[in-house]
Formats: sequence, C-alpha cells, structure tokens
Amino acid sequence: MRSIVWFVLLFVVAVVAATTLGSNDGLVSFYWAGQRVDLSLNLFLLLLAVSCLAMVVVFNGLYALIGLPRRAREWRVARRDRTAQAALREALAQYFGGRYSRAQKAAQRALTIQGDTPELSQDNEFTVLGHLLAAGSSHRLQDKAGRDKALERALDLSRRSVTARPAEEGARLLAAEWALDDRDAGRALELLAELPTGVARRTHALRLKLQAARLGRQPQDALRTARLLAKHQGFSKGAAQGLLRSLAFESLDTARDAEQLRQVWLQLDGLDRRDPFVAARAATQAGRLGAFDEARGWLRPFWDRLDELAAEERSAIALALAGVLQGLGPEWLPRLEAAAQAYPREPALSYAVGMALAERQLWGKARQLLEDAAPDEALTNAARRRAWRALARIALEQGDAERAARAYESAAALD
Repeated sequence: MRSIVWFVLLFVVAVVAATTLGSNDGLVSFYWAGQRVDLSLNLFLLLLAVSCLAMVVVFNGLYALIGLPRRAREWRVARRDRTAQAALREALAQYFGGRYSRAQKAAQRALTIQGDTPELSQDNEFTVLGHLLAAGSSHRLQDKAGRDKALERALDLSRRSVTARPAEEGARLLAAEWALDDRDAGRALELLAELPTGVARRTHALRLKLQAARLGRQPQDALRTARLLAKHQGFSKGAAQGLLRSLAFESLDTARDAEQLRQVWLQLDGLDRRDPFVAARAATQAGRLGAFDEARGWLRPFWDRLDELAAEERSAIALALAGVLQGLGPEWLPRLEAAAQAYPREPALSYAVGMALAERQLWGKARQLLEDAAPDEALTNAARRRAWRALARIALEQGDAERAARAYESAAALD
C-alpha cells in the first residue's frame, strides 16, 4: 500500500513539473569579469537543487567524521551500561533462585562497572538497587556486618535523589524485616516509625509492625495494628477474628492486678469487648485477681442475650461465670434459672447455674443440675471435677456421707 502511495505521488510531481516548467522560457544571466553566461531557468533550478543536496551530503559527512570520537565514547558507555544492567538482572535472578553468593558477586560486579564509568555514576536508583541486592544476599548468608554496611550505603544514596525515594522506602521495609529475623523488635519498630505516614499504613508495613509488636511483647500495639490490618482486608475474616481474639487474650493476660486489668479492658476496642470469648477471658482473669463483682458485671450483658449467642459462646460465658461466683447476689437467680430452663441440654450452663445455686446454698436445685452436668464428657475435666466436689459438699451438708464419698471418688478419677 505504501509503494502505491509513493507511486501516485511521483506521478503528481511529474505532472506538476511538466505543467509548471514545460513552458518556462525564463533565463538566468551570470556576469563575471566582463563575461556573461545565460542559463535557462529550468536548468538553473535543477543545478540549485543538486548543489543544495551536495552541500547537505558534505556537511553530514563532515559532522559524522568530526563526531566519530563522541559517538564511539557513547557506544562504549552504552555497552558498559548494558553490561551493568545484565549483571544487576543476573543478581536479581540468582537472589530469587536462592544462590546468594552468586547474587552478591553479580551485584558487586554491577556496582563496580557503574563506579568505573563516570557517565553512569549519577544513576542513584541503580546504585541503591545494587546495594539492596548485595545487602539481601549478605543477610541470607548471615553476614550481618556486610549487610548493614550495604544497607547504610543504600539509605545514604537514596536520600540524595528524589527518583530513588521508592528505593529508600523499600530499604527501610527490608531493614525492618531483617531486624525481625534477628529477633530485634526494638530496631524493627524504630525503622518502621521512621517511615512516612502513607508508607507506614501499607499492608506490608502493618504486617511487619504487627510481628514486631508481638515479638516485643506489646499486645496493645499489636492489637491496634491487627485491627488496622483487618480494616484494610489484610486477613481473611476468619483469620482476622481469630488473631484479634488471640491478641486481646494476650493483652488481658498481661494484667498483674485488678486496676491494671480494668485499664486494659477499657482500652480494648468496642468490638473486642462485645466478643463473648474475650469477655469470658477477662472475667476469668478478674476472678484470679479477686475482682469478682467486676467480672460478673462484664458477663452480665451476655447473660441478658443468651439467645443471640452460639452454643460455644454460651459455654464460654457459663464457664467464666462459674469461676467468679464468690459474693453472688440474689438478683442473679432469676436470670440463671431462666437460662437453665431455656438450655437444659447444654452441660456448661447446667454446671454454671448449679454452682451458682450451690453458692447461694440452694442445695436441692443445685444438686439436680450438677448431677446432670458432672458426668457429661462435653465439659472439661476441670469443670467436671469441680462439679463432683460441689456435689460432695452438698451431700455432706445434707448428711449423706456415702454419697459424698462417691462424689469425691468420681472427682479423684478425673485427676
């Protein structure tokens, strides 16, 4: 198609030239030293075009000849640049392939080629990437001194160039990851704190911060970070719920007295405080610290809406209540009896209500519920053991020593 277009254009030019120049009778006269030369205008125009073309060819030839050394230098620089780029790509491939010694050597070769070529030394981004690959390879080879030296060099170069700013962010994230590998949580948190706000909220940075907080035994910070990750969909829904619950447990377990536990509970997110398993863990911890009234206060909202909870959640709430019954008031009795009647087939509820009635010295009702719960293997051995011991005490209160002995024997069998 292109040749046809050029062919048509050639015909057009021929037609225009024939039409314009075919009837041209003009002359061009040249006078020089008393001599006169007459040329037809057509010949003059043709000679002028040929002269211009010849001058262009001559000038281009002279320019090419004069610029030959420059172009040779540019060719040598381009070849060295290609060699350096190839070495850097080789380092990257060897690094991903797990050949860290070869990756380190290839990265050093790329940096050496660049350093020996002044025209390439201004490419800070290339240099930073080379040092990062060398540092990563050194880290894998357990050469911490070489790693830190290469990393510091990369960070220093990246600060000098705007184009290398993404490489600086990557260097800091890598440094934090390596600090975690070294089990140095403080160093990792320090590096992450130096990141810009936008970078610090990226999913990878939040994951590193979560690991560092957990390694540094800072469950509150870890819980806040995990909450951000869950918000940014850094985990699946099930994994996020399990992780947040686990971190809430860790936070509650750090309390050493009732006041500290109260502060930890108030610092938890509202979603965490509405989690039945977290509330059960908090109540259990409060019971160990002697804060029975406060523990029951944390559990009471869940008892008021047992029908909204799953069976496992009701079981956790019931077992937690069974451990904080000391000083139980009579206002709990209607709530407990209603729960036992609503869920007669759930041994944890029968056990908790039975223990509560025994605490209030309502021996008859307590005995009936505990006798239903104690043999049920769905309960933990610890709960069943406490139920048998409670039945033994009830039997002693009622003067039935033989029944008390059988209950103590059943409790001992679970030890």
